Amino acid sequence: MDVTRLRYMADQIARNLAPQGEAQAIEGTFQHIRDYWDPRMKAAILADDHAALSPIARAAVERLSRG
Repeated sequence: MDVTRLRYMADQIARNLAPQGEAQAIEGTFQHIRDYWDPRMKAAILADDHAALSPIARAAVERLSRG
């Protein structure tokens, strides 16, 4: 899958969860990516430039990178 599409998807998840507040949105985005994205998708987003993501998606992906 194209990394541009993965960025869009991560940002979309983060945007949908943003009304819950930043901390909950980060946690929800992290959990969604961890639980529902296949390993290739996770590897691609982790290898990409996290600065290209929205702040909530960036925090979620950085948390994912820590395990």
